[in-house]
Amino acid sequence: MNGSKTAVVLGATGMIGQELTQLLLSDPEYSAVRVLVRKPVGIQHPKLEVMITNFDDLDTVGKNMGKGDIIFSCVGTTQKKVKGDKGLYRKVDHDIPVNAARLAQAAGFSTFLLVSSVGANVNSSSFYLRLKGEVEESLSKIGIESLHIFQPSMLLGSRKEQRPAEVFFQKTFKAIAGLLAGKLRKYRPIEGATVARAMVQAAKHNKPGKHIYTYVEMAALQAGAAGG
Repeated sequence: MNGSKTAVVLGATGMIGQELTQLLLSDPEYSAVRVLVRKPVGIQHPKLEVMITNFDDLDTVGKNMGKGDIIFSCVGTTQKKVKGDKGLYRKVDHDIPVNAARLAQAAGFSTFLLVSSVGANVNSSSFYLRLKGEVEESLSKIGIESLHIFQPSMLLGSRKEQRPAEVFFQKTFKAIAGLLAGKLRKYRPIEGATVARAMVQAAKHNKPGKHIYTYVEMAALQAGAAGG
């Protein structure tokens, strides 16, 4: 018998988002999985609700988000996609999840889960890590009942677009992963599918407050999911 939860997914076409959406569709706890996307996705499912969304129009974002229980945000871009435009990068990586969280809180969603990055810090000299830190800080101030922040290092897995440099670094990181022990374990590369499974599992725990997950915590959550 299916449950009655409704999940909303942002970034459903990315590496983690695709895997996450499939997991939610097959999870009996959810009766509806609503994805907010810029263009149609290539899958169909009785539970799936595809909402074509202009993320610059907050009224449309709120309307398409509707009512529900849990929001999963896997939104992210790259310098290549935005052609080095830091303002556009910020609009995607910061404004989309933060605006969605504000709308979700007002609409009664209780749980928000975000894919961030290991090393996220508002004081970082790195634009990327500073931006991720600002996203986390902004979300923390909104007051969502249950906030879960996932901080993976290098993501392993295939993407729609080819990134030669990323493929090289994936192989390099996998080769040295065993050397990253103790406090360095959080920098170990992690499969995008592992992050997705960890997010689904964390949502089931429904713990109030703010929770941060790096490599060790995500691996443990996945192990719990695999164990049923």
